[in-house]
This record gives sequence, structure tokens and C-alpha cells, in this order.
Amino acid sequence: MEKLNERTIEERLDKMEGWVYKDGAIETSFQFADFREAFSKMTLIAFECEAQGHHPDWTNVYNNLTIRLNTHDANGITEKDFRLAHSIWQIIHEDSK
Repeated sequence: MEKLNERTIEERLDKMEGWVYKDGAIETSFQFADFREAFSKMTLIAFECEAQGHHPDWTNVYNNLTIRLNTHDANGITEKDFRLAHSIWQIIHEDSK
């Protein structure tokens, strides 16, 4: 996968709600009603990550989830990261449709 340049990354992020480019990764955070809801969404995201063969760096503290994406093999951000970010957004927001 080809590493994207910073300009392309920023242009793509302008169209994505809640994601930022920080320290070589694209990052977002979510807050849920409680730990159960956070963990439920993390489980759904985990299955999608496996399906895509791409895995985030993430942290969870009670009802807060922070997700960082980059492609380690490319040493930067690739289309793979944006594809997974889009899928994560869909999973997080699927109940609000």
C-alpha cells in the first residue's frame, strides 16, 4: 500500500467528522453511555478489523474509546486506514440511522 502525503491526508480528513491527523496517525475518540456500550462497539469494530486485516491502536477507559490508525508496513497513512476509519464511523453511528 502506498503511503499518502500530508496534504492528501488533510484533504481526506476535512471530509471526515471527528478524525484528526496526529503524530503520524489518524485519530478519533468516542464517548458512550457506559462501559457496556463502549465494549459492545469495540467488539463490532474488532470483527471488522479482522475482516479487513487491519488493526487499530486503541485505548478504552470506562466509556471512552480512542482509536489511532496507521499502516505500519508503509510507515504512515494509506488508503487502508481511511477504509477502516469509514467502517468504524459506520459501526459507531449505526444505531442513530
